Amino acid sequence: MDFSFVEAPLDRAEHLRTDSDALARLWPDARVLVLDARGDAAVDADGAPPQLIGTAVGPRPETAVFLGLHGDQGWFALPAADAPDTLQARGVVDLRSAAAQWPAREATAFAQARAVLHWRDRHRFCGACAAPLVWARAGWLGRCTGCGIEHYPRTDPAVIVAVTDGDRLLLGRQAAWPPHRYSTLAGFVEPGETLEQTVVREVFEESAVRVRNCRYLASQPWPFPSSLMLGFVAEAAPDAPQVNDELEDARWFDAEAIGRALDDAHPGLALSPRSSISRWLIAQWYAERTR
Repeated sequence: MDFSFVEAPLDRAEHLRTDSDALARLWPDARVLVLDARGDAAVDADGAPPQLIGTAVGPRPETAVFLGLHGDQGWFALPAADAPDTLQARGVVDLRSAAAQWPAREATAFAQARAVLHWRDRHRFCGACAAPLVWARAGWLGRCTGCGIEHYPRTDPAVIVAVTDGDRLLLGRQAAWPPHRYSTLAGFVEPGETLEQTVVREVFEESAVRVRNCRYLASQPWPFPSSLMLGFVAEAAPDAPQVNDELEDARWFDAEAIGRALDDAHPGLALSPRSSISRWLIAQWYAERTR
């Protein structure tokens, strides 16, 4: 796929999460990604992902999360607060920048690390009884010290949709975005709702455009902070878009305008970054429309 965080994933080796001896053997030579409280990752002086291994960190901290294997090498994520002072002094890079600059494997592992560390940081106490959690399964399980409930990392499913009336593509923009930036419409799945129902509801809520049918194309982990974007293309009625407080604007764009924007040659239309599934969905629609 021509978007970030899906290529060259680690083997998550779930069976090793309860094998403390195996994890201890992996640690000295393991790759370690250090992330700060904002979710940014430590980098070398040239901005590249550091070739940091466990022996440089010292004994494996209890907060180190096992991400998986690349070949025989283990990979771990570590909060910067639990890293040696010399590692905390390194420069950092945010995930969006890393997606454009780092090799695919490192960027994909960074996305995984950011999502799980964010979950752990936001779920230190039980949601049922408020007692502290203790970590198990190499960081992937929080067990309540009070009522014993087990808590696992959560991912919020969201649909993202290339909506077309056959000749045009529907795009919207939020007020906080850079000038001229437009994107495909997106929204979170509600309890008791199918993905297809979410597509119909979200598109209508944001634009008053009526979806007739849709089909799934691809998905992308989106750890900002903990979403999974489920990409669809939808056929819709040629309704005039009407926005509410969710979007600043929504409008139809013809294939000529989309083609120029994909080439970064449209002065009035800037699309989502190439790291996003949104741009890929737009490119897929354009390729089918102009085939």
